[in-house]
Amino acid sequence: MKKKLFALSMCLILLASVFTGCGGKDDAPVLRIVDSRISEGKIVIRAAMLLLEDQTDIKIELKDEMTAPNSFQELTAGNADMFMSYDGTVLTTLLHLDPSDVPEGSTVYDYANEQVQEQYGCELLDKLGLNNTYVMAVTADVQEEYGLETTSDLAAVSDQIVFGAEHEFFDEEGSAKYGPYVEAYGLNFKDAVSVDLNLKYSAVESGNFQATVVYATDGLNIKAGLKLLEDDLHFFPEYNGALLARSDLFEKFEDSCPELKDILNQLGGIFSDVTMSELTYRVDVEGESVDDVAESYLKEIGLLQ
Repeated sequence: MKKKLFALSMCLILLASVFTGCGGKDDAPVLRIVDSRISEGKIVIRAAMLLLEDQTDIKIELKDEMTAPNSFQELTAGNADMFMSYDGTVLTTLLHLDPSDVPEGSTVYDYANEQVQEQYGCELLDKLGLNNTYVMAVTADVQEEYGLETTSDLAAVSDQIVFGAEHEFFDEEGSAKYGPYVEAYGLNFKDAVSVDLNLKYSAVESGNFQATVVYATDGLNIKAGLKLLEDDLHFFPEYNGALLARSDLFEKFEDSCPELKDILNQLGGIFSDVTMSELTYRVDVEGESVDDVAESYLKEIGLLQ
């Protein structure tokens, strides 16, 4: 009887080992990712998840989408491990610093990464290759009527134009926001309207306002026929996309998946501004799912079979 029980136990152990892999055990740590509120971030996150699903057995929990400050709060509180961000967002919105604080000879990415590691134990992974900075955009009619090319050009006629943007742009948190922006350029809009992020493009297309700030790589800029104005005072810092993770994330998976950082950094440099504009256009205008767009792009560039 004892021999039979021993044999049965060994069989169960062997079976268990077959069905577990890198991070695949029931008691293995879970990688918690906060979803993005914009299609660009969703595409990047789905791409990261697809690579992890393809190359590891890590359990992934996709948390509800949040704003950058709330996502960062989840990270620092230990309730999440990673989310899609930008070096400019880390610098201005999360660290409350200004581009002028970046030491000479350093970059926004390097300085923001250094500070967020020192202060909060988080780190930016490799740059994704896109610079999705904020930029002022106006309708084609306004651009044609006033011959606008730069944001300084807009300042001269801003009292005749209604401006609108998402609620977050009017927040006081961060230096690259509405108050400092209009002060720097001397903008004096006829009115300033705050709308939900998901309603911004429909509002500008409906004529509720004629000027707004947009992300440079947003495919909806194409659909709405918006004209992007040069940030001639270089008010907005670079917004190089990168995954922002807790530094102890890689310690958490040191035993079960030591190659985790290398896998995630396969996303480094694979997106350009043009590429991401095309991908977000497919999602936001043509109605493709972020999962399909991310998967097809990874297959196109050879990261997935």
